[in-house]
Amino acid sequence: MLHQPKCILEIGTFTGYSAIAMASALAEDGKLITIEIDEEKEALFTDYFQKSGLDHKIESHIGHAKDIIPSIPDEIDMVFMDADKENYPHYYELLINRLKPGALIISDNVLWSGKVIEPVKDKDRDTKGILKFNKMVQEDERVDNVLVSIRDGVMLARVR
Repeated sequence: MLHQPKCILEIGTFTGYSAIAMASALAEDGKLITIEIDEEKEALFTDYFQKSGLDHKIESHIGHAKDIIPSIPDEIDMVFMDADKENYPHYYELLINRLKPGALIISDNVLWSGKVIEPVKDKDRDTKGILKFNKMVQEDERVDNVLVSIRDGVMLARVR
């Protein structure tokens, strides 16, 4: 059964659009933790967070998610990944054993504009990362998953 998450981790903030959407659905005591590698985006999304009136629910971090994830508390019950695709497998490995049963991992762009099915011999790093991630999730008996083929593909994985 899915429930309203109390703590969401977003990997890849960009402009803050998805963070605001998720934070608006949180309970008043809920928290969204977001990680963005590009420090030049911080002023932009911080401004949007303040204008949305949800900045009190959002904790933002600047840096590489591989370095920040280990310092985040284990209270996360939903993850939204929309960052550097080549590192999706690393993020998954850092998180999967820390998530409680029922936690949901939502990963965007898992069809990668169709590149994941192209018979191209030399795939780029992002495509290879997405392929590895998709296979990892599909073969992982700790999760139930479905790949939703809308737009650029969304993988939903629920921890058993």
